[in-house]
Order: sequence, then structure tokens, then C-alpha cells
Amino acid sequence: MSAVWLNGDFVDQSEARVLVTDRGFTLADGIFETIKAVGSTPFWLSEHFARLKAGAGEIGLSIPFSETRISDAIDRLLAGATVDTPGAIRLTVTRGSAARGLWPKEAASQSTCVLTVAPSPATHPQDFVVCRSTRRNEHSPLSRIKSLGYGDNILARREAIDRGADDAIMLNTQGHVACATVGNVFFRIEGAWVTPPKVDGILPGLARRRFIAELGATEASISSDTLRKSDAGFVCNSLGFSQIKSIDRRDLSGDLTGISTREVYSP
Repeated sequence: MSAVWLNGDFVDQSEARVLVTDRGFTLADGIFETIKAVGSTPFWLSEHFARLKAGAGEIGLSIPFSETRISDAIDRLLAGATVDTPGAIRLTVTRGSAARGLWPKEAASQSTCVLTVAPSPATHPQDFVVCRSTRRNEHSPLSRIKSLGYGDNILARREAIDRGADDAIMLNTQGHVACATVGNVFFRIEGAWVTPPKVDGILPGLARRRFIAELGATEASISSDTLRKSDAGFVCNSLGFSQIKSIDRRDLSGDLTGISTREVYSP
């Protein structure tokens, strides 16, 4: 059985149902966390829960279950997992079912909460382009939380693939580097590691915080001109690390052997 945890119950994935009036489905009104697991061990749970709570508070969303209840459900979903096998846990919370309208008088009274587990995708060096089709809105509070609304990121990834690349570097409205479509970015510029600051419209990732400490990286705005001075770069998120091989066909495959991902990605 491929089980999921839906609103407090374990059900087979083929039997799991969410109402078509759920605001997560109709309006992307919700938040999520993606949690790394190796075998039966989830990583950084307390930090994921803290970020989930912060995101829920930002949009006025109720989380219907306690951390303990969700943690127990994760343990049961991971029970029996093969040792050392990487997995990706997805925790999604939406506002639940409600009548039509952006904010109807009878707002949703019961949030929807779902946990799923899937194999973690393998990482590899990737070719990037600087996105032209859309920009990251650094003025929006949603840029700093894991909102379900990923339309701009989808547009950017689609553009990258159409242009023969794997992924895109997203700029903000000021033309500063913000992020990749699904992760934070770091660049080595004149010998020092730099990553965009929160004010430039980034999600402050959990892996990002660890890499800042590991590398002694600086948080600073990166203009397009500054980006062209970089000789190496990588993308990171809670699931893993991927080298940036090139940007707009400019080689960036500098030596990254000094980076200890084992130290960063530990429970």
C-alpha cells in the first residue's frame, strides 16, 4: 500500500480525496514544507514546524494538528523504509473547503492537512539561464514563505527548458538575483561566497542557513553585473545540493571540493 496521511487518517494514495471546493485547489490558499528523510529518519523537523507555523501566521491559516501528531504520522509513514534510502516528505496545509469567492462570508472552518512520502530526486550539476519571462516580487510577504502559489517558478522553469537549460535564476523587480526555481543560490565572487539577502525576495531556506555558517558566506544583493564575476555556484534546498554548471552558457563549473555537504545535511 502506498499510504498518505490525510486529515488524521492513513489511506491508500489511490483512495485519498480532497474536495474540489478546497481553497488549496481553487486558489493555492495554503502552505507546505518539504522534509528530507534518510531511511526512517526525518531531518530538521522542529525547524520545519517552526517555519510552517510562521507561514501559517503570515496568511492567517490554522494548522489543525499538533507537532506531536504530525511527527508521529511521519514516523509511521517512514516505518520500514530501507536504510540509507533518501526520501522526500511533503507536508501540505490548505485553508480547506469554502464557498466561491476570494474571501466568502462563510470562510473555511476546517483546514486540510496532508502528508506524503516519495523517493528523493537525485541531484547533478545543472545548466541555468537568467529568467526573462517573470520576476520575483520582493515586496510580497509570500516571497518569504512556502506558499502553494508557484506560478512564477513554473513559468521560469518552463522558460529554462525551452531555452535548452535545466533551471533558471530568478531576478527580483530591482534586477537583483533572488533564487532558483526551487532553491536558494550561492555564488563565489572574487574568492568569497555570497547569497542574496531576505529583502531581495528569497525564501530563507533551512539548508541556506547551514551553508552560510559552513562557508562563512555573506548575504548581499547580487546584480547582473556582479553575477558575471562569479566563477562557481550552487543551489540548495532541504532535499539537497546541486552545482550550477553554467549560466547563459557561461561556464561556472569551478572547484567545489571544499564544501562539506555531509556536515550540512545531517539530522
